[in-house]
Amino acid sequence: MTRPWHLPALAGLVIALAMASLMAGRVWAPWSAWWDTGDPRWAIIFELRLPRTLLAILVGAALGLSGAAMQGYTRNPLADPGVLGVSSMAALGAVLTLYFGFAATTPWLLPVAAVAGAIIGVLLLLAISGAAASLITFVLAGVILQSIAGAAVALALSLAPNPWATQEILDWLMGALTDRSMQEVTLAAPLIVLGAGLIFHLRRALDALSLGEASAASLGVDITRTQRLLALGVGLATGASVAVTGVIGFVGLIVPHLLRPFTGGEPGRLLLPSAIGGAALVLAADILVRLTPSAAEVKLGVALSALGGPFFLAMLFGLRRRVA
Repeated sequence: MTRPWHLPALAGLVIALAMASLMAGRVWAPWSAWWDTGDPRWAIIFELRLPRTLLAILVGAALGLSGAAMQGYTRNPLADPGVLGVSSMAALGAVLTLYFGFAATTPWLLPVAAVAGAIIGVLLLLAISGAAASLITFVLAGVILQSIAGAAVALALSLAPNPWATQEILDWLMGALTDRSMQEVTLAAPLIVLGAGLIFHLRRALDALSLGEASAASLGVDITRTQRLLALGVGLATGASVAVTGVIGFVGLIVPHLLRPFTGGEPGRLLLPSAIGGAALVLAADILVRLTPSAAEVKLGVALSALGGPFFLAMLFGLRRRVA
């Protein structure tokens, strides 16, 4: 059963959280500071927090949408770019540009490498597991992909030519929105929008695939084309996100799972709510890490992993009880 009120409610939540994101932090910025250019807090709002807020919306939407699309295609509720190694493959692409110093001399290579890594990750995941794989096979395929990417990144860390390269790599692995500017927004936005457009284009194919590949093919769905467009769309959205924030996991796992009951279980209908819900989750998490009473700000990727790990475990236990 669908509930049409959930979209306006989610959109209102994102707007409220975006306004709170512009205000909240170590320095509180009240409403009056938004209109007074002479107030030093005006610069904090529009030069520091506005890019961070826009990136939180873009990255959250990209990850939530990618997770919903992967779950719809594979008919597997555990599919997620972060959990199953796609984000790690994107991070590996970015890390290699940092390791070899290409990112310093040719900045555009970093997002290209991250997107390429994510696309390769999606293709490998689908190739290893198969589109109709069992739950165990799919999780194992993700573990394999995660292990390969993790080993390669660990090798880059151990052989890093200098401490600065090591620190840059560690920053990408933990994921954060700290010290981001409008340059990162303009870099990520076109790629995320293009990837999202490709994913939304597949919404009818995803609905048909919920009946199985044979039924979808009989309805005119080109399975090979759908797989390629899915890999490209998820790769663009996830790769662009990792390129500007590093690895932020579990968004694509948590959000579709929470919103699926509101959409009647239809994969195509779940895409837009998951994008909006992902933006809300990342915004809320980013506000919380800014308000954490610690000397250094907690990394956003670490905070979401602390939330997503128990959630993932609870999902596994729930699936095991249903299968038993």
